[in-house]
Amino acid sequence: MTIKVPLLAVLAAASSLVATEPVSAHGFAGKRFFPATLATDDPFVADELSLPTIAYSKQPASEESPATRETDFSIDVSKRVTENLGIGLGATYKRLRPDEGETRRGFDNLAASVKYKFYQSDAHETLLFFFGKGFGDLPAEAKFLRPFAVTGLVGVGIPSRAGTTTVNDEGELSVERHPHTLEWGFAIEYSLPYLQAFVQDVGLREPFNRMIPVVEFAMSTALDRGASGTTGTVNPGIIWAGQYVQLAVEAVIPVNSRSGSHVGWIAQLHFFLDDLFPTTIGRPILANEFGK
Repeated sequence: MTIKVPLLAVLAAASSLVATEPVSAHGFAGKRFFPATLATDDPFVADELSLPTIAYSKQPASEESPATRETDFSIDVSKRVTENLGIGLGATYKRLRPDEGETRRGFDNLAASVKYKFYQSDAHETLLFFFGKGFGDLPAEAKFLRPFAVTGLVGVGIPSRAGTTTVNDEGELSVERHPHTLEWGFAIEYSLPYLQAFVQDVGLREPFNRMIPVVEFAMSTALDRGASGTTGTVNPGIIWAGQYVQLAVEAVIPVNSRSGSHVGWIAQLHFFLDDLFPTTIGRPILANEFGK
């Protein structure tokens, strides 16, 4: 069966306080590398592929349904149209295993996004609205805080339909309303590569010198259609970032009972297409027209 979930089309922008030259490589602002985060999007317009992303969670029982184990298998592709404008598409295959009843499988609806980067400050390692801020400009006496960075996003989730009507075995109609949502969140990172290269060599070797501990906070707040409240998760984890590929794994901890009752997990294999194929599929579609 097909599991119907509202399509989220999130239009977001990335900007900073100071306009400077565009980023020269994937995920860099000045000396700062911002990794691709799992639960909250990073602030860069880039050519990238997440394949696969696997997530597991257990939803608590309600008056209408038993406790359910959910496993998601996702693919996400992002493509630059110009150096600063990008589009993204994502698809998810879901498997729902209730404590009582049959296992259900099916595809989620397509997810689409548009991202535009207005400005970037390399000197202050800053991007905003999808936003990012590295602390490499802290004074020398706080040098061990320089590897810290914060990224985040604020956007609006727009459902493709106002509600979904279903009919049960007794012929009774039920309507599930799909509200607009405020999608917001942030990630706190501590870059061990930045520590090694730009603060102090503390003797880390492979694979630890490419690791970035991270804690993500991913939230969704219902705005209308009779819905209210906020759901979300806190995701502590670790990211290993190479030149062409990134590996990441995080725990998924619900922030309240509406978000879930058990700790889950998420893991991702991520490819930097703009670094893997810089002269072909890793280039902006309109690169020639815009002189990039």
